[in-house]
Amino acid sequence: MSRLRVVRDAPGGRPYGLPGPLPEGETIVWQGAPNWRVLARRVLHVRKIAIYFALLTVWCGGSALLSGSPRLWYSAIALIILGMISTGLLSVFAWLVARTSVYTLTERRVVLRIGVAMSMSLNLPFCMIDSASVRLHRDGSGDIPLLLNGPTRMGMAMLWPHVRPWRTRQVQPMMRAVPDAARVARLLAEALAASSGQQAPSAATVAVATQPQALRAGQPASVEA
Repeated sequence: MSRLRVVRDAPGGRPYGLPGPLPEGETIVWQGAPNWRVLARRVLHVRKIAIYFALLTVWCGGSALLSGSPRLWYSAIALIILGMISTGLLSVFAWLVARTSVYTLTERRVVLRIGVAMSMSLNLPFCMIDSASVRLHRDGSGDIPLLLNGPTRMGMAMLWPHVRPWRTRQVQPMMRAVPDAARVARLLAEALAASSGQQAPSAATVAVATQPQALRAGQPASVEA
């Protein structure tokens, strides 16, 4: 039975994005971080919140024009300020998440360094990964959740936002808002295939997606547009 290994990052003396030096002969295939704008828009729903406050402000301002009540004007101004503070704080949080997160893909494992207040690293050897999925967005970014073949003993709250939503029974760590996710998904599929001794997928097997699709070793990551 596999167990997820969580490593608390030391303050110094470690490679970038990793809790320690890689074993001899193991090299980094890809390393990146979430796009904070995509995190703000798709994970924290900043755009929807801004629209919500804008609609409330328009409704309140229209009521103030019709009634002439100064209290409604004050309410409209308060809604504008509250909306700016809310979206601003969420955007700053998204920026902090992106700045403190590093996703690393090697020939043998996936390592997620996450945590805004306290940094930790999730070491996921390929032997623990049953499959991966990829969901691509129109801007080329995407999410890559990892389905593990053993218990993680990790809650969604500890991994959030680097976790697949609504999977409480079997928590799935996820690389969120990855730029050029199609290329990263292909690299992951090739690494999983090489690790399991299967034939690696071709370079042009990932298409624009709106729903997550299975990405197993040796299996093309083609999805419906």
